[in-house]
Amino acid sequence: MERKLLLGVEAIGQAAVDAGISGVYAYPGTPSTEITEYIQHNKTAGERNIHREWSANEKTALEAALGMSYAGKRAMVCMKHVGLNVAADVFMNMAITGINGGLVITVADDPSQHSSQNEQDSRFYGKFAMVPVFEPSNQQEAYDMTYEAFAFSEKTGLPVMMRIPTRLAHSRAGVVPKPVLDENLLRLPENLMQFMLLPAYGRKYYQNLLDKQGWLEELSEKSAFNNYFEGKEKSLGIVCCGIAYNYLMENYPDGNCPYPVVKITHYPVPKDMLQQLENECDELLVAEEGYPLVEEMLSDFFGKGTKVSGRLNGSLPRRGELNPDHLAKALGKELEKPLEMPETLVGRPPSLCAGCGHQDTYDALNEVIADIGNGRVFSDIGCYTLGALPPYNTINTCVDMGASITMAKGAADAGLSPVFAVIGDSTFTHSGITGLLDCVIEKSNVNILIVDNETVAMTGGQDSSAKGRIEKICEGVGVNPEHIRLFVPLKKNHDEIVRIIREEIAFNGVSVIIGRRECVQRVAKMKKLNKVKKQA
Repeated sequence: MERKLLLGVEAIGQAAVDAGISGVYAYPGTPSTEITEYIQHNKTAGERNIHREWSANEKTALEAALGMSYAGKRAMVCMKHVGLNVAADVFMNMAITGINGGLVITVADDPSQHSSQNEQDSRFYGKFAMVPVFEPSNQQEAYDMTYEAFAFSEKTGLPVMMRIPTRLAHSRAGVVPKPVLDENLLRLPENLMQFMLLPAYGRKYYQNLLDKQGWLEELSEKSAFNNYFEGKEKSLGIVCCGIAYNYLMENYPDGNCPYPVVKITHYPVPKDMLQQLENECDELLVAEEGYPLVEEMLSDFFGKGTKVSGRLNGSLPRRGELNPDHLAKALGKELEKPLEMPETLVGRPPSLCAGCGHQDTYDALNEVIADIGNGRVFSDIGCYTLGALPPYNTINTCVDMGASITMAKGAADAGLSPVFAVIGDSTFTHSGITGLLDCVIEKSNVNILIVDNETVAMTGGQDSSAKGRIEKICEGVGVNPEHIRLFVPLKKNHDEIVRIIREEIAFNGVSVIIGRRECVQRVAKMKKLNKVKKQA
């Protein structure tokens, strides 16, 4: 097969198509977004009419994929690590129901928080749910594991998690693909009550999951993706998980690491391999991208008191991404002197794009806040979160998707008035509607600003589920139409925007103020796309 130069996320998307999926379900979230985008533009996916539309959020995506699995077809779900929090309800329960058609959940973690609120490690979710987890160390493994994961899912009757970090997701390497498989035929579960989690059924299915754990460990021990590499120097044994194996081997460019190494890319952890390593070596070093999952587990496995080093004892950094230098330092190797940064280079924080409508919204809101006092603006995750930084310094919170509305409600319940919630159009349909419903039911005194740029701008301009629907959604939830206000965020409309905001804070109740102007980046993108189409 012809080698392809692919990002890690593209390798996963290609493998899913080649493995015969009938659908991909996702909500955009860096660093996972490009998996779905790759499938959306894939020729085979188009010819087969594979489902590849965006979902309203990660929970709806995972539930829809489970429905496709129920029908016997193969499906993949893609999300970033914090998106798995949103989908945790169905994720935990689908481990108990099991699957019918192969189901793979690809979760892209973000160590060092390049574009996320935290750097949580999704492997803990996999361990918590007791399902298999694959963690590739390079792009070829990302392809191979994804390709095999659907068959493995069907073999075990369980969903499979594919966990990748940012560095693997967004770096390129040559990938050799495998033959394209046919899609599964429609096939209902043999047990039509398999997905019924009434307690009487749920207790039985949970026991089935528990009974599978020994088999899953046996499969992990025999997995081609887990390896034990012999080494002559037994003073140290090294455990490398996923991409950390690459960081280790960059310190040995000849490929000859003198220490025994256990490479883990398939979970549950291969206990026999780890036991052999512990028996042979005086002490152990655990290198893993993320939280110290395996390092913590090792202390429970053995009884002879072997010293275990890693993130917990400071041999490796407790937070952030690993790199080859971290491993070199832990191994006692002499580090090369890093390149010095020229004094003329100054770090620059991110900022809103020139011409972005959010700037005009914040300018108007700041004028109002100057009269009533700071500390009243609850916000959310998106481009508009940059309103927390200079020169705006407008917003005060950003916790999770949808929390702007519910935190504003809680502050209003506490007696703070007026309060504002700033939320984007896509985030509103992702997680904001239920919070708005709470506000309407309790007649909360909140002012909700929906900054509508008609796209999921932060992750590349995907279609927003809110487009053309926001006013009707708000009315349907119960907001008084007289207090659903609309403005166009432009400098020439500054006085009008200020007037609307002031009129609404004078109202004791729920008001929704919508600032609508298409994202400037999306406008430029669409112009370029239309120009290409005309030339073609």
